[in-house]
Amino acid sequence: MAIENNMIVALDIGTSKVVCLVGEITPDGEIELVGIGSHPSRGLKRGVVVNIESTVSSIQRAVEEAELMAGCKIHSVTVGIAGSHISSLNSHGIVAVRDREVTDYDLERVIDAARAVAIPADQRILHILPQEYVIDNQEGIKEPLGMSGVRLEAKVHLVTGSVNAVQNIEKCIRRCGLEVDAIVLEQLASSYSVLTEDEKELGVCMVDIGGGTTDIAIFTGGAIRHTGVIPIAGDQVTNDIAMALRTPSQHAEEIKIKYACALAQLAGGSETIKVPSVGDRPPRDLSRQALAEVVEPRYDELFTLVQAELRRSGFEDLAAAGIVLTGGTAKMEGAVDLAEEIFHMPVRLAKPQGVRGMEDIMHNPIYATGMGLLLYARQNLDRSAPLVQEEMPVPERVPGDNILGRMKAWFQGNF
Repeated sequence: MAIENNMIVALDIGTSKVVCLVGEITPDGEIELVGIGSHPSRGLKRGVVVNIESTVSSIQRAVEEAELMAGCKIHSVTVGIAGSHISSLNSHGIVAVRDREVTDYDLERVIDAARAVAIPADQRILHILPQEYVIDNQEGIKEPLGMSGVRLEAKVHLVTGSVNAVQNIEKCIRRCGLEVDAIVLEQLASSYSVLTEDEKELGVCMVDIGGGTTDIAIFTGGAIRHTGVIPIAGDQVTNDIAMALRTPSQHAEEIKIKYACALAQLAGGSETIKVPSVGDRPPRDLSRQALAEVVEPRYDELFTLVQAELRRSGFEDLAAAGIVLTGGTAKMEGAVDLAEEIFHMPVRLAKPQGVRGMEDIMHNPIYATGMGLLLYARQNLDRSAPLVQEEMPVPERVPGDNILGRMKAWFQGNF
């Protein structure tokens, strides 16, 4: 698939960094991390490519670094996508079971029926994620294959993205001489590496706070129910610090990483930090408390928007396992405490799991999406053993499959 049969490659093209991870699938089916490359991202804004040349350069650097460490040549990658152009909806399809026993053909037809929804011409379907199947009013079926019945219904979550945004990402990757194995919604990828099966079953809201976007995924009953994107994340925090403290952006980023706190009461008033000035003015001393008072309102706004999205989805009361924060911007001191104050439910900071090797580096929320992409790619290599129940393989339509052929198949299947 990626390099050789037992190698997979993940490419996380973020607003603040590009990360390339090379994983080797061991004989026992685990993923061993053998290469990692990371480079600052230049050319993306809020998850969307705004400069192709800069993005291509960042991807090449990250890929070369990963190739050097893994000692191999990368040919193709599984890549993540994010941005405000992503939208999602729940849909369902119903078909008659052809031979009173559910076959692959019936699953293909019911998924086809569920995907038949009107979407804007500038959007394309990225994922069709089955939530559950219903056979003759028997709900909650995850694996319908081989079951007896007359009527089959599929409830699915459709994720769509901008055709142009997807094409620009593909264009950047192809310019680097690489092929695209799959384009994966970033919060879906992150959920593979940071959520437990129990959390997905109980009901959980995962919030991945990156540099340009905050990605939300809500799971209940073991299946994904809602996805959303909020265009406020770490870059806005850096910008706030730069504006309030009158310091250049690169210094604001360093101050944010080293000293910032998302809850003013946790920052000691006696602690002081040196703030570089613009131009040749001398640096100034500032209390850490004053810095926290700049940062806290932005995190407060972000969590309030996440809460509004959670309420709008209708799943707020079903998220019994609470909130799981991940992503680089979620690491800030005080972020979990502030989130608990706003959400009034349990909040935890999740570190990615499920991949062996380089644990000291990789157990960091900034790699949640990259490691999730490796786990997603591993599942797609061996579709007979899906990692999560709701992610059953979706049959691709065969070339030349036209409306007449589908109508003929429908009549054969229903009469």
